[in-house]
Formats: sequence, C-alpha cells, structure tokens
Amino acid sequence: MTKKKTNSGGSPAGVQKEIQRLDRELLKVLNSRAVAVQRLAKIRQNGGGPLYDLTEEQQSLAELVAQSKGPLDERAIRNVMREVLGVVRTLVKPVRVAYLGPKYSYSHLAAIERFGDGPDLTPVATIKAVFESIHFNQANFGIVPIENSTDGRIIDTLDMFARLPTRITGEVQLAIHHYLLGKCPRGEVVEVYSKPQALSQCREWLAKNLPEAKQIELTSTAVAAQIAADKPGAAAIASQEAGQHYGLTVIDAAIEDNKSNVTRFAIIGGEQPSRTGRDKTALMFEIPHKPGSLADVMGIFKRGRLNLTWIESFPMRNSKSEYVFFVEFEGHQSETRIKKSLDALARKTTRLEVLGSYPRSEPVG
Repeated sequence: MTKKKTNSGGSPAGVQKEIQRLDRELLKVLNSRAVAVQRLAKIRQNGGGPLYDLTEEQQSLAELVAQSKGPLDERAIRNVMREVLGVVRTLVKPVRVAYLGPKYSYSHLAAIERFGDGPDLTPVATIKAVFESIHFNQANFGIVPIENSTDGRIIDTLDMFARLPTRITGEVQLAIHHYLLGKCPRGEVVEVYSKPQALSQCREWLAKNLPEAKQIELTSTAVAAQIAADKPGAAAIASQEAGQHYGLTVIDAAIEDNKSNVTRFAIIGGEQPSRTGRDKTALMFEIPHKPGSLADVMGIFKRGRLNLTWIESFPMRNSKSEYVFFVEFEGHQSETRIKKSLDALARKTTRLEVLGSYPRSEPVG
C-alpha cells in the first residue's frame, strides 16, 4: 500500500489548525477594532463633533487597499473592509440610507459600495422619495444617480435639486456592466425587459444579437430581472447580482456598448466633509434673463482659476426660456480663493446654492 504524500506546506490537519488559529486572531482583532471605534465616537461626542467621519473612513480604506500585497486583490479587500466599516459603524449609531430601489438595482449596489450591507439600506420608489427621506429626517443619507458617461445627466435628480436643494457630502462612481439574464438560451428570447437607460446603453448589442426581440421599458433593472424569472421567453438587462437573487442564468455578459460605462451617484445628507486636498465643490445657480449674464458668471470661474469638472443646464419649472445651472469644480468651499469666487457669483446670480464640497472618487466595480 502506497503512503499518501502531503504537500510541502505540511499535513492537512496542521494547515487546518493554522487556519483556526488565524480565525481566532481575526475575531479578536475585529472586536478590538469595534471597541476602539466606540471609544473614538465617545471622544468626538464629548468634543461636540460627529460620531463618525465617512470621509475619513474612505481615506483609510483607500490607504489600506494600497498596502495590500495579495493574494487578495483590491476588489476583495475593499469588499471585506467596507462590511467591517459598515457593521462597526452601526455599533456607534444605526445609519439609515435611502436609495432608489428595489434591491439589486444599480443604486442599491452603489449604496452597498459606500456604506456596506450592515447599515439599514432602505429602498424607495422614486428619486423624489430619496430627497424627501432626507428632508423629513427619515434617513441619515440618500444616494441618487446624477450622471452617466453614456446617457449624460439624470433629469429626475437635477429636478429634485432645483426643487429641494440638499447637501451633497460624497460621490460614488460605479462602473456599470449590463448582463442579459434569463432562463432560456438567447435564441429563445422574444422579449427584453429593462429600464430605458439600460436599453439605451445596450442598443448596438441588442440590434446585432437580438434584432427581433421586443424591448419593454420598466422603472428598474431589478424589476426586469424579477419578470424574467417568471415569464417564458423573457430576458432582463440587469446586474449580475440581480440575476443571482432571482435565480437567473447569465445568457451574455458585459453587453454594454461603452465598456467604460460609469454612473456617478451623489451621496446626500450627513455632515459636510472637511477639506482633504482632493475635493470638488458643486453649485446650483440661476442668472438674470438678459444678454451676457452667463458670460459674466463664466468669467468669474476663469478669473478664480476654478477648473470645471461638470456643467449642466436644466429648464426651470413653469418657464419656457429660463434655466437653472449646475456646476462642479475642483477645490473646497473653505479655500480662500473659492470663497472670493462664491462672493462674486452671489452678486451676479439671482439664486446661488452651494450644494456641497466632497472628496473626488475613482470608478469602482
């Protein structure tokens, strides 16, 4: 009888004992970290400050990811640590986050990316409802899509900022990968369900690969996945996570026409982040309806050497010719040069809202 060989790492039993030892150490460190976070929150509370600092959390997470030497990759480290941050945060104070639902919509995935699954993530039916959750103190934070690299601005979000100005305290840039999901082969798909933006972002792929399939618009990609799970011949364009939740198989992956497709989400509510040195500031303003008004405002940005990263115009309600403008530029509103520019803007505009200053983010996902 031949004796079974073991690898150079020792016997299976020995390696298993090492894993158990590491698990015990990990458990001890996690609990110690939770205690330290509670102590820090108490010190901050005694000093009159916020219990926790989400910006500080994100900076620490980025530094930790950069220090990892593997074998876990950046995404894996980020996934683990954001859950640790989220769960420990709830020990200090439960955090309720409103997002455009249902579960496994892209807004839900963006909320998980920033807050983890530990907090009370609360789906609501509309972008308007996210804003109202913050306005009426029904949630601590909200997360809303603000622009997409393929389709541009998110009209419902800009409309709500104009109607109910709300502080922006952060952003999440989520790489959007669309999946064709269903319970049948591609050749048997006769209907494709998704929200209009997702169908638009896959229009070339659909024209080439499913030219005869009927495209049906819904309010959510997650709802589309739910329908595809119950209806023969139906497929959904949605996230891979939505497909897993509803028991669908991936018929085709990454079917978005633009492989650099990114949706930027604004985090609303919470405390104004302190200056980090890599910030952006968002404004909303209205100008007099007369020649040269917009040129006067743009001149202020130029003289202040403010590098614009985003600009949008949006028709004002009950007006055929007047607009509200959204602008974002590099820098923090606490900087002296930016304060001077804001003072000059106040004199040239009929309405000026500083929506917030927050750290720049990088696309994830």
